[in-house]
Amino acid sequence: MAVYYSDGKKLIDVEYDVIPQINDTIDGMMVLSVDMKSIQEYAVFLLDSLSRRVTCYIFDEIFIIGKSDEFETLNEAIAAWKAEEI
Repeated sequence: MAVYYSDGKKLIDVEYDVIPQINDTIDGMMVLSVDMKSIQEYAVFLLDSLSRRVTCYIFDEIFIIGKSDEFETLNEAIAAWKAEEI
């Protein structure tokens, strides 16, 4: 279980080929799921322990290119990602 932090634009002190995995944490939130669109672009779905909402970070390598925290369930977040609504 790895712990990652971001500066809002990218993961800090992380190699370009590192992809967070389930049960890792990013910015204090636990990774629930990871979905790859391509080798470089992927979404990480996180559980915010305070609000109990699901946050989605979209990455291009280690760079955060999108973020949304409007989801109540993981299924809702994944559906929005697959429909390219994020």
